[in-house]
Amino acid sequence: MTENQLAEMFENISSLKAMTKEVMTINECAQYTGLSVSYLYKLTHRKLIPFFKPMGKRVYFKRTEIDQWLLRNKQGGIYEAS
Repeated sequence: MTENQLAEMFENISSLKAMTKEVMTINECAQYTGLSVSYLYKLTHRKLIPFFKPMGKRVYFKRTEIDQWLLRNKQGGIYEAS
């Protein structure tokens, strides 16, 4: 295995680990949702997304609440399950 392959494998493992964490940082939440960090900050400032700020500085997100928030913002589509 080359050094590049190992680095890529490590990055993939790190991404998978972030996807299974119960509480995520803003960077992990951005990666999980596909939203930018700056947009997540805007959403937290407007209190449009569930978040925690336990020490008054860092922002954290509970994965289950983010999943519910994402599903709540569904726009509908042509094909919906019956």
